[in-house]
Amino acid sequence: MKKSRSLPIEFAPTHKQRSFTNAAQAVAHLLELYTEAIDFLVSRFQQVIDEGQPSARYRAFYPEIRVTTTTFDRPDSRLAYGYVPEPGTYASNVTRPDLFKNYLEQQIGLLLKNHNEPVVIGQSDTPIPVHFAMAARGDIVLSGELTFLLRDVFDVPDLSNTNDEIANGESVRNADGSAPLAPFTAQRVDYSLARLSHYTSTDPVHFQNHVLFTNYQFYVDEFEVYARQMLADPDSGYTAFVGPGNEIITKASAELPTLPRLPQMPAYHLKRANGQGISLVNIGVGPSNAKTATDHIAVLRPHAWLMVGHCAGLRNSQSLGDFVLAHAYLREDKVLDDDLPLWVPIPALAEIQIALQDAVAEIAALDGYEVKRIMRTGTVATVDNRNWELREVTGPIQRLSQSRAIALDMESATIAANGFRFRVPYGTLLCVSDKPLHGELKLPGMASAFYKTQVARHLLIGVRAMEHLREMPLERIHSRKLRSFDETAFL
Repeated sequence: MKKSRSLPIEFAPTHKQRSFTNAAQAVAHLLELYTEAIDFLVSRFQQVIDEGQPSARYRAFYPEIRVTTTTFDRPDSRLAYGYVPEPGTYASNVTRPDLFKNYLEQQIGLLLKNHNEPVVIGQSDTPIPVHFAMAARGDIVLSGELTFLLRDVFDVPDLSNTNDEIANGESVRNADGSAPLAPFTAQRVDYSLARLSHYTSTDPVHFQNHVLFTNYQFYVDEFEVYARQMLADPDSGYTAFVGPGNEIITKASAELPTLPRLPQMPAYHLKRANGQGISLVNIGVGPSNAKTATDHIAVLRPHAWLMVGHCAGLRNSQSLGDFVLAHAYLREDKVLDDDLPLWVPIPALAEIQIALQDAVAEIAALDGYEVKRIMRTGTVATVDNRNWELREVTGPIQRLSQSRAIALDMESATIAANGFRFRVPYGTLLCVSDKPLHGELKLPGMASAFYKTQVARHLLIGVRAMEHLREMPLERIHSRKLRSFDETAFL
């Protein structure tokens, strides 16, 4: 049997660690290190493709941020993030500093301000998988099969570095004993960036800080109508509208090309400077898609995400078209039970609730107590069985009654629970589209009339709530309710 040849290892250029007291300069150096590492891997990959056989193994490393504190000096206690909990060394590796420039400058700036210690930028000991290097560059096109095993020549994704242990609060430590600065590792972020492109058919660079989730295409249609209205208004502040396939329009009258086959969860982005616009993702029906979408969008560290979709009304006092503002969730979706136990409460966030309630009052032109004519606040149940009403009364229907639930869907609790888990402010405003417990099911004609009159208003309420949140300081939106005893410094 022929013995395989052991290849020598060629590393990307190495650099000494550098200390910074300026956040912008620190991020600029992160970008330099990352770009050099990516250039090395992409060029060596192209070289191997051209030559047909590798002459070495090739390896480059993610850059990292590191800080050491020696005191318990406490910063502004009103802040929910931006500081480490106790003396020690903290470090996290970083990917795509070009994409996360604003976020990194903000988080590093807070560290410098709150601890008065320099941050150290250098190379980590975590290799960059070649898949992620190529995804970041996006200019390598393969034709045909490889003549070598990829993992024999380059680093490939490592599941031990691609997980949610930090976000799940499992007291993770880095190999050198330092604690993590950020809630996600670089490989976990890269993995999600690749998944986002796959599931939504839009590049992560287009995602905005305010994300709406919906479960029906009708909302997408209305979002495009609203986007075109904003593009037609030179004072709106919105600059572009992006659809699946990274199709971009900047004029209200422009045609938005559509893909011959839509992705699993198409995303649309109404862009504004510094990511302050709104993204809408049609996750379809079901908790699995809701979890998948939020698992990956979470790495972008959005300022807030909201669910705006249809639900079953559970109370006889409700009418089709009424709104439901969730202030609690009955979790029977099951997809997050291993990551977030059912005994963990999912609290309502005051800032989100107020923004949604104010948006309903504004769009519906109702004040104070009159808002109750069209909106109820209460518990929303999320289930994983689309035909839940076919079970006997002693099953789910009895639990719904005991929980005091007022509405039921298949996505909202999942989105809220993952928002809680990933420290992303969340909220839910649903619209009653049927009442199966009371014999009010949608007939084709009823459905058409309902969608025509209600979807546009519902979508506009969600957009207006996001615009209210955009006007708030970030530290107000990111509530301390989302933070545990021992948190990462980075948001």
